[in-house]
Amino acid sequence: MLLIQPTDEMSKQIRVGLNENPMTRDKDVEIIKEWLAKQPHLPHFDDDQRIMTFLRGCNFSLERCKKKLDMYFTMRAALPEFFADRDVTRPVMQDVVKVVQVPVLPGLTKEGNRVVLMRGVDKDLPTPNVTEAMKLVLMIGDVRLREESHGVAGDIYILDAAVATPTHFAKFTPPLVKKFLVCVQEAYPAKLKQVHVVNVSPFVDTILNFVKPFLKEKVRERIFMHSNINTLYEYVPKDILPTEYGGDAGPIQVIHEKWLKKLEEYKPWFAQQETMKANESLRPDKPKTHDDLFGLDGSFRQLMID
Repeated sequence: MLLIQPTDEMSKQIRVGLNENPMTRDKDVEIIKEWLAKQPHLPHFDDDQRIMTFLRGCNFSLERCKKKLDMYFTMRAALPEFFADRDVTRPVMQDVVKVVQVPVLPGLTKEGNRVVLMRGVDKDLPTPNVTEAMKLVLMIGDVRLREESHGVAGDIYILDAAVATPTHFAKFTPPLVKKFLVCVQEAYPAKLKQVHVVNVSPFVDTILNFVKPFLKEKVRERIFMHSNINTLYEYVPKDILPTEYGGDAGPIQVIHEKWLKKLEEYKPWFAQQETMKANESLRPDKPKTHDDLFGLDGSFRQLMID
């Protein structure tokens, strides 16, 4: 199974953590749908499953959910480099998926967290198109919005730095990283619980210092560096990790290929979704500009992360 869903007992545990009330959650979905229908600048959107995922990511705060959904559609208009031509079979994307693996692992931690593993395949291979790699991450994020039907407590990211080199890192420009991080954290309802960096090297400190200006202090406190894979097991159980990391979930390439197949199946849906974006000319208040969303060029905007 691509995404193992939580057991009934775990779902109860997760619901408590997300402030989810089974008696009122359907009404909350209807309130959000009614609000969306009254926003002239937003597209027609009545996907109950995705709305429920947004509510869960916002701990069922209706106001936070409205802001998050507004940003979700705003980013689709503001960042066509991430949200247009989302077709995993395109040659440029095929080049990316041969050297980059960013699968969501099937299992869940005992706390109900989903684990995402990101790594490059070989440090000697040419740096792939970074924008397309970021697009790949967001495509998987959108599939999860539709398929995480029972909800999860949050996300844990494992970043494998084994192939990180100055040559690869040079392609990650500040404006591009800023756009990606603003988009991920302000437009998606994922709850970041932990970030674990494995196979660290002195160069990883350079990368971390590059990213830190984007992050608030509490996020920095959620970043853990591992020089030994054994310390990762204190946070992520071995049984849900791929074989390459001492786990029981099978080869990472197999998990990666299952996600690629899923993304290919979603090709028509991704094409249809390209029209699902904000129209700033119809926004009741002042239209949001590039500077409103991402700050002035050359400046760093701190992110609000729940």
